[in-house]
Amino acid sequence: MRADSPSSKSIADAIEQSGYAVVQSFLESTSIAVLAQECRNRDSTGTLRPAAVGRGEARVARKDIRGDRTQWFDEAEPTQAQSSYFTAMHSLRIQLNQSLMLGLDELEAHYALYAPGARYARHRDAFRDDDARVLSSVLYLNADWRDDDGGALRLYLPGSVEKYLDIYPQAGTLVLFLSADFEHEVLPATRDRLSIAGWFRRRA
Repeated sequence: MRADSPSSKSIADAIEQSGYAVVQSFLESTSIAVLAQECRNRDSTGTLRPAAVGRGEARVARKDIRGDRTQWFDEAEPTQAQSSYFTAMHSLRIQLNQSLMLGLDELEAHYALYAPGARYARHRDAFRDDDARVLSSVLYLNADWRDDDGGALRLYLPGSVEKYLDIYPQAGTLVLFLSADFEHEVLPATRDRLSIAGWFRRRA
């Protein structure tokens, strides 16, 4: 985390009170730029692949539901760009465990690139038969993003059918929310939308 980022206490307080937190300038701009370039380079070589929905044998590509291209990170062999991400995220994980006792044990993450017009329909990250995912995260990699570029993360607030918060994917912004509590969707954008999607998991 950047030295001038909100403290881990303010992040923990936000999650405890509202179930989510929005953190500006989570990583240095140079680290964000390197991650964005790596994501683009991997997409240009076909390393990012169309994402699917469902689990196991029922897993299938459905562009009408989910239109991003992804590549999972290998934490055992991270690239130099990814190392800064893992270092910051695990520091945050330890601090959140101390404050909230969430039992966060590991992190899984992947690049996600949405081409113009692509979306991800309303869904929840936690599976009905698997509660390992505790805290969802999205780190945005898009420089000079404007609200009229679209691509907001629409976070539906618990307790209300239609009350929601739109968060635009400006570079360096980190969004955290409790995986089981929040339905959310990715709205279409007019330009490529790059991010790192991650999930803090509890031990199986």
